[in-house]
Amino acid sequence: MHRPFSSRILIRWRSECRRLCEADGAAILEFAISLPLLLVFVVGIYDFGGAFDQKQKIEQAAQEGAIVAGAQPTSDLFSDGTVNGNPPSLLPVVSATLTSLIGSGIIASGACTPPGTVSASGLTWTYTISGCSASHASDNLVIAINRGWVCSSGASCGSAPPEAVGTTVTVTYPYHWRFSSVIGLLIPGASYATQTSVAEAATVHNQM
Repeated sequence: MHRPFSSRILIRWRSECRRLCEADGAAILEFAISLPLLLVFVVGIYDFGGAFDQKQKIEQAAQEGAIVAGAQPTSDLFSDGTVNGNPPSLLPVVSATLTSLIGSGIIASGACTPPGTVSASGLTWTYTISGCSASHASDNLVIAINRGWVCSSGASCGSAPPEAVGTTVTVTYPYHWRFSSVIGLLIPGASYATQTSVAEAATVHNQM
């Protein structure tokens, strides 16, 4: 005996509804599985791009500081035969480096002021400036200025008599990773470094 036409329609409708519900459920499950992976990839791309961008800007700041340093006199590096703890000729170098970082957006304007804490070792002066980040109070900007860089003949700058005397400016500033906050979504219990110190250096010949 044949079922009524309306009954066949109802059965078919229920079958289609069940099939659609199963398809929707599978789609939701697939989305729930792939979302953490997609989020990790997106944040990872953004994060590594940000780290590379900061590296480039710190390198530029080191180059600008080195250009200023090469033009500074060396007559104030020593006082009465001893190392001058804070030579006035190096303050423009620190200021130029900090200004470059502010101009590129790495450090907010007015967040910190030079020269910070100064330490000297041989012909290298290290300026540690704190308070440059409002969100990370422990971040320090470190600018090391080596006024005694020498290079001898040959590509390796070996032991031959020096042919060039210059200044090397090294800038170090931390980069904070966002990747660590999402890696746990993909691998429960996994962790990633929260910050990395990005250091870049530039060298120029002394002109004075």
